[in-house]
Amino acid sequence: MALRPIIRFPNPTLSMSAEMVSQFDSSLRSLVDDLTDTMRAAPGIGITAPHIGVLQRVTVIELDRQAGPRTFINPQIVWCSEAMARHSEGSVSMPGISEEVERPSSIRVRYQTISGETLEEEASGLMAVCLQHEIDQLDGIFWIRRLSRLKRERAVKRFEKLS
Repeated sequence: MALRPIIRFPNPTLSMSAEMVSQFDSSLRSLVDDLTDTMRAAPGIGITAPHIGVLQRVTVIELDRQAGPRTFINPQIVWCSEAMARHSEGSVSMPGISEEVERPSSIRVRYQTISGETLEEEASGLMAVCLQHEIDQLDGIFWIRRLSRLKRERAVKRFEKLS
């Protein structure tokens, strides 16, 4: 387990789609361990492999430290509710900046476990927000692209002042 450097906005890697994982082996386990350590140190509640420069469809989310991290390999949204909800979002690649983003309030996601088993589950609340946010990142959609142009420009300017 190791801390890995986090790629910062506006690095072009954050706009690239990640590749499907096909090997469920010790190197994947090591990547997940590194992602967990790096996310906790950031600190954050979610991270994807592209955040550390690895273009694989892997995300780790930890909403509750006592419950521990959840790993989602090759996640995809298979259903979204029509009901929408707003939630404050940010990124480990753009620390110090957050904005409200509107997304479906409930989703169903299909993913694989670290051993390759395919599962499907519904999520709502913060878990639904995190999954949508991280799956966007795996698809090369950095979270600020979900903002209006004006809010996006303001967020970028605030981040540039922090950097």
